[in-house]
Amino acid sequence: MADRHRELGASFAEFGGWSMPVSYAGTVSEHNATRNAVGLFDVSHLGKALVSGPGAAEFVNSALTNDLRRIGPGKAQYTLCCNESGGTIDDLIAYYVSDDEIFLVPNAANTGAVVAALQEAAPEGLTITDLHRSYAVLAVQGPRSTEVLAALGLPTEMDYMGYADASYSGVPVRVCRTGYTGEHGYELLPPWDSAGVVFDALVTAVTEAGGEPAGLGARDTLRTEMGYPLHGHELSLEISPLQARCGWAIGWKKEAFFGRDALLAEKERGPKRLLRGLKMVGRGVLRAGLTVLDDGTPVGVTTSGTFSPTLQRGIALALIDTAAEIQDGQQITVDVRGRAVDCEVVRPPFVEPKTR
Repeated sequence: MADRHRELGASFAEFGGWSMPVSYAGTVSEHNATRNAVGLFDVSHLGKALVSGPGAAEFVNSALTNDLRRIGPGKAQYTLCCNESGGTIDDLIAYYVSDDEIFLVPNAANTGAVVAALQEAAPEGLTITDLHRSYAVLAVQGPRSTEVLAALGLPTEMDYMGYADASYSGVPVRVCRTGYTGEHGYELLPPWDSAGVVFDALVTAVTEAGGEPAGLGARDTLRTEMGYPLHGHELSLEISPLQARCGWAIGWKKEAFFGRDALLAEKERGPKRLLRGLKMVGRGVLRAGLTVLDDGTPVGVTTSGTFSPTLQRGIALALIDTAAEIQDGQQITVDVRGRAVDCEVVRPPFVEPKTR
């Protein structure tokens, strides 16, 4: 696949232990193509794991935060794997294949940690298999994504977070109504060794639909505009789901999941910090790791920052102390290399999602 990306003009950078296409025609062009037409992302670095055996779904439900009983075969669910102190080992998508088979897509760098945590807790008779290099992941995102898949004869009618198993030119493909951009879109999972056949067809269809291949740069600007967390930035072993505003992905009434007691206690007392959005009042770009101040007093730190091609201004996500009682709409400052930059506090997302 790397040669295909080079032929398309990709530049590369290391991410999560993988060499990833950062951009082809340029991040802003790829971002706008995804928002206005369609973008094609090769995100095969994402992890894949399979939990199989009698009672697989019941076990996964007792381990991960969300309530898997809310869905069934043919559906997927956003969920989190936490440690006993309530920190986030990873956030991931769980695909409900059957009561005895759950397919997981964690983040690249955390696949081993998720697999290890599940293996340690799994009862006899269950198998947790790391399938990282068994499947590719190709994301087709944007308002013309349905047109692209239809051109390949692939299914498009599933509801959001639904999936269907199909094939293209003899290659089996799992087609999922999921994504990380906020746009209507799909993620395709073909076998690793056959992914090139599907990728080539998608490049042609995406180009004919007025779209572009898109890299890691556009993926980051798109997800930041949506306020979607990225592990290592908005979620980590030190940042709980509650602090990252992911409490909606916790089945609070379940009897068991990793970190349940710690997260219930945090919910009861309230998180000490909370993810907020920052929108620059003037010109400039915000980055991660900057100090957020209220009347000169440090109250938080930025976790992600970028220039928003959609809003044409700098935006950031930040963990801000709840004790500071910062309100949405309030103006605060961010220390950018010794310069106080004015920002408005907003609740993410910065851009209205169109996933459904």
